[in-house]
Amino acid sequence: MASARTTGTTARPTGARPHHPRAGAARPARARDWAEIQERMLVPLYEAVYDRLEVGPATSVLGLGCRSGLALLLAAARGAQVSGQEPRDELRELARDRRLRVCAGARTPAAVPRSAHSLVTVFEQLPGAAGAGPVVAEAARLTLPGGHVVLAAWGPPERCESAPVLDVARRMAGRTTARDPFELSAPGALEDLLAPAGLRPAGSGRVSCPFAYADLDSAVRGLLSTGLFEPAEEFSGASLVAKELEEALQPYLRADGSVRMENLFRYLVAEQPR
Repeated sequence: MASARTTGTTARPTGARPHHPRAGAARPARARDWAEIQERMLVPLYEAVYDRLEVGPATSVLGLGCRSGLALLLAAARGAQVSGQEPRDELRELARDRRLRVCAGARTPAAVPRSAHSLVTVFEQLPGAAGAGPVVAEAARLTLPGGHVVLAAWGPPERCESAPVLDVARRMAGRTTARDPFELSAPGALEDLLAPAGLRPAGSGRVSCPFAYADLDSAVRGLLSTGLFEPAEEFSGASLVAKELEEALQPYLRADGSVRMENLFRYLVAEQPR
């Protein structure tokens, strides 16, 4: 992939203004940045899973950690019945603005009946999660016998150009509890989550998901909207984290001012025994 290395004032297109919300003080803005900038980066992953499982009118899809709901919209466009769980208020409201049925999560069990869905997806919740096991157990609990659970994670860091950029989150988090987004990228890591939840493996795949942004500012805003940098912002300050992100993105800045990083994601299909 061809990319242009630039430094100093040439890194940002002329006339662009940085927009880096303070940590914790602008969650609605971060939610909008996710919905408007970052969410579309994983569309190839969503579509690959839906193609493989032939998602359509006979499918009932539940998205765990569905954020603002783009994956659910794509499933609904195929005729599926969709609903979601999202713990963050700002993201949940954006999903509801899209006329999606989304509740706060596992602490509201009446909103999502037990074993109600033929497909439960965990597309964005696992990378950086404090505990993947309970998430997978909840996904299994909500899956019909004979249905499927899909788990997704980053591919090997050496196959992801965003890896050194995401490392800013770890470096600047100090002694706080920053999680490694590549923790589940090791061979067998996703598979190890299945047996304790009563699931069995039913296939896997790898999908190219380039992270492409119109400019450097959009790249910083999009990456910050993932939530992976929040411990770093709390420890080091939002402005410093944004500055370090800009520097880390320099190798992926192109001559036209756009930013592009090639990344690989992996998904695992699991089956709920009948």
